[in-house]
Amino acid sequence: QVQLVESGGGLAQTGGSLRLSCTVSEQIFRTYAMGWFRQAPGKERQFVATINKMGAFTEYADSVRGRFTISRDGAKNTVFLQMNSLKPEDTAVYFCGASPVFAIQEFRYEYWGQGTQVTVSS
Repeated sequence: QVQLVESGGGLAQTGGSLRLSCTVSEQIFRTYAMGWFRQAPGKERQFVATINKMGAFTEYADSVRGRFTISRDGAKNTVFLQMNSLKPEDTAVYFCGASPVFAIQEFRYEYWGQGTQVTVSS
């Protein structure tokens, strides 16, 4: 059974930091690229960051580049999103997803977690 389970969301102040985690079924983690997307209230889900299956390549949305860092730990089957210098506009539900290819397009992602809420206060 494929499982992606996010954790680490919560409340942060502007300028603060949070680290999101997504623990993934081993069979998926070893063969899929992983990505983070977010959905703010009343808006469509949008790409945040992605990392290829070997962890050698990453890509970021312009809105988070330089502030967020995606990484993966093979020993823990976990992908992380380190979020620094948080802004109120980062408030959203954050989802991790698994894609068979390294991609920023949502439709390429086959598996999704349930999401974790991130709220940044001004």
